[in-house]
Amino acid sequence: MSAGAWEPVIGLEIHVQLQTRTKMFCSCELEFGADPNVHTCPVCLGHPGTLPVPNRQAIDYGIQVGLALGCEIAPRSIFHRKNYFYPDLPKGYQISQFDIPLCGEGSLGDVRVHRVHLEEDAAKLSHVGESGRIHGSGASLVDFNRGGTPLAEIVTEPDISSGAQAREWLQLLRTTIRQLGVSDVNMDEGSLRCDANISVRPAGATELGTKTELKNMNSFRFIEKGIAAEIERQIGLLEGGGTVEQETLHFDPASGSLTSLRSKEESHDYRYFPEPDLVPLAPTEAEIESARAALPELPAAKRDRYATELGLSDENAGQLAFDAELGAFFESALGRAQEADAAAVANWVTGELVRVSREAELEHPTDGEAEPGAVAKLADLVAAKTINRKTGRELIARLVREGGDPEAIVEAEGLGAVSGDDGALEAAVDAAIDADPDAADKVRAGEMKAIGALIGHVMRETQGRADGGEVTKLIRQKLG
Repeated sequence: MSAGAWEPVIGLEIHVQLQTRTKMFCSCELEFGADPNVHTCPVCLGHPGTLPVPNRQAIDYGIQVGLALGCEIAPRSIFHRKNYFYPDLPKGYQISQFDIPLCGEGSLGDVRVHRVHLEEDAAKLSHVGESGRIHGSGASLVDFNRGGTPLAEIVTEPDISSGAQAREWLQLLRTTIRQLGVSDVNMDEGSLRCDANISVRPAGATELGTKTELKNMNSFRFIEKGIAAEIERQIGLLEGGGTVEQETLHFDPASGSLTSLRSKEESHDYRYFPEPDLVPLAPTEAEIESARAALPELPAAKRDRYATELGLSDENAGQLAFDAELGAFFESALGRAQEADAAAVANWVTGELVRVSREAELEHPTDGEAEPGAVAKLADLVAAKTINRKTGRELIARLVREGGDPEAIVEAEGLGAVSGDDGALEAAVDAAIDADPDAADKVRAGEMKAIGALIGHVMRETQGRADGGEVTKLIRQKLG
């Protein structure tokens, strides 16, 4: 069977660290990069006799995340103890939510959200290998600063069918949460972590296959590659007559290999039971409506506004709405543009600015030296035909590298377009016709392919500063 004979089925579990001042159930400060074990207390270290107190801001943030994803907010939800033993969990259990979560069903884009619930993060575990032996043996080191950090766990339905779709949806989710201001969703620092549950089944089948879980992938590129690798592995197993085991896997992005970590647990393995030291959460309607009213414009709504009100293409509208920094750059440039319309400014930002930044190997298109006001002036210069598009493309590359004022550069270096207003363009066209009479005769006879030679001659004579459309029009007029 070919790969097209199989249908991948993927669901995601995303952990978002909420950007509160203190931890979920104690008053310890949250600080990324602090010295190990300096933000701890008897509560987050699990000392006997201590009692948790829920973080009100974390609960409010959880409600905002749920509302942004179109979820129903539960009138009553409770915390549970999720029991398992691991060195990064000093209590021997994690306080989480099980069958009565804070937020129920919702959706974002074309992916349904099953639930959003609150929980506390585990501590950070570091394994010291052969290169860092302690007292002659390997070791595992635990930093309890992260233990107790408030998390919102977002669980999707199995609506995703490829690694590329997972990557695109996660980028939309990150932008949505960043717009809320409840997390910095920085994958490099672990503020956004993703697990993927993956299975495959024959195309057209309704029964789900055996699923595996890829754990803690920390970049969109690795998520896409890891899912693709696991889909390929499962198809290979099934086509070879084998079976897929339900297990948890680690993906190594450097080698592209998948390694089994353990058999995948079921919910009953954790022996959930209600947390006896915490009362139920019961947000009032007034609190929920207040949180709803405080929501900013979300990416999906912004995309629709860009398309309907500004007339942007669906592709440009989505790119600008789902990339918060690029969208802010566009809106700033648009506010400064005087001649160029929204579509033209968007094309320069999503097209040339992105292209040049990628060629310069910048992390993000807004990391270069080009300012929004400079890109707006460049778009105006092209719209007014002061310069042509070729010059504009060369100029934006220079702006990304060096910055500057495009008007001043054009004036100082004589980059203005050659136009028919001063007679220079007409003279260049006449010279091209005189220089290539054979091409001119062919154009007169209706062989329009020959016009390219004449246009090329004019562009060489004007050093690329003539407008191609204006040149074509003038040649047609002169040659009938």
